Amino acid sequence: MTTLASDTAMILAAGLGKRMRPLTASQPKPLVRVAGKALIDHALDRLAEAGVAKAVVNVHYLADALEAHVLARAVPKVIVSDERAQLLETGGGMVKALGQLPDPFFALNADNIWLDGPKSAFHDLSRRWDPEAMDALLLVVPHARAANFNGTGDFHMDPLGRLSRRRDGRIAPFIYTGIQLVSHRLMRDAPEGPFSTNILWNRAMEEGRLYGLSFTGLWFEVGTPQAIRPTEEALLGG
Repeated sequence: MTTLASDTAMILAAGLGKRMRPLTASQPKPLVRVAGKALIDHALDRLAEAGVAKAVVNVHYLADALEAHVLARAVPKVIVSDERAQLLETGGGMVKALGQLPDPFFALNADNIWLDGPKSAFHDLSRRWDPEAMDALLLVVPHARAANFNGTGDFHMDPLGRLSRRRDGRIAPFIYTGIQLVSHRLMRDAPEGPFSTNILWNRAMEEGRLYGLSFTGLWFEVGTPQAIRPTEEALLGG
């Protein structure tokens, strides 16, 4: 079994969930249930299965409900990063929590649902991780393995695994799953306040230090209420 590159993950759970309305009018998106389970529990269960011991979860929208839910878990052990006062976006959220995160650490979106391939996503990322070459290693998925996804993709990947942005007028072959393995080096000299991780990725790309790994399992886009039923049918073998 591959040794995990980190025993800790950050789950980005502070977003407003606007695309999931009206289901998020009275609950945060990570608590929307899919196949009988809150979205964030799908992610936390995968972390537990892989052997990740600790999860830092950031909260903002309807934070009390989300905090109570995640702190009720025993495995992984959950630490809350409180963004009630200001929503910091993906990059700012990781900067705020950095003191609780080892180097490197896993980061994932709270609304991820996936079925692993031969090994867990976290073991696959760990096996590929090269701290000398990489600032971040993103788990990406080809269109054929991305259920409910109708977009044009996010990244191209060269033979060495280095990522570049989708080119204008083109379809990019790889979609970002929302799961990555991150070095503290990626976070250096980060902006203050709210900002997107894209700013840090762009710098890493320019330096040839943003890499991708093609996922061998099946990933589900669950961004809208309409995506819930087909996802449930697939998870339940329908």
